[in-house]
Amino acid sequence: MTTPAMELRLVEDVIASGARLSLPNDGVHRVCYVVHGEIEAAGTSLRDDQAILLPGPAQVKAAAAGATVWRYELAPEAARVVPLSTEAGVTREKLRRRIVWPVADEILIRADSVSFPPGGCAYLHTHQGPGIRCLIDGGIRIDTAGHSASFGPGAAWFESGPDPVFAQAAGDRASRFIRVMVLPAALLGRSSIAYVNAEDREKPKSQVYTGYVDQIVRA
Repeated sequence: MTTPAMELRLVEDVIASGARLSLPNDGVHRVCYVVHGEIEAAGTSLRDDQAILLPGPAQVKAAAAGATVWRYELAPEAARVVPLSTEAGVTREKLRRRIVWPVADEILIRADSVSFPPGGCAYLHTHQGPGIRCLIDGGIRIDTAGHSASFGPGAAWFESGPDPVFAQAAGDRASRFIRVMVLPAALLGRSSIAYVNAEDREKPKSQVYTGYVDQIVRA
């Protein structure tokens, strides 16, 4: 049996007041993170800085004030990005990357935020699976694979997992990004980070994590 090509992608939905986004049964696992506003999905109301995993067909409805949602997707490459209708709002694709698949025999999807104080950093490290990050506050520089890139609010980047990464947050303000990773199911409830240099492992760490989703899925 041929293994399907899989990708991670991030789209932004700006949903009008009371409008709906209809998500089909297309084999896509979606994490919806509310940037601002309020939505109802799978019988749950979510507001700013809350997220939900939608592993199947679903309706996402904005409240009276509308909502902006970052929709992270683990998807077969053949599955299209489902847009809002013109009347319901605007869907913008922010990033998509093919991933090495399968990540493990059993996988989980984790959504969390990573916060840094001014000048904080994440020492050179790896993870056990791929993920997309999107900055929501502050600024950050990401060094990996011999390249550096700086990101401001709303900018997204991909990390493969095995490639070592050093992250340097802005020096003059707090910074925070929202990330969704695909990890081995054995990491349920456990950190995925591994520090490359032995001298960094016992150093105090400046980053703080807030979890939203940590759930085993079938893909």
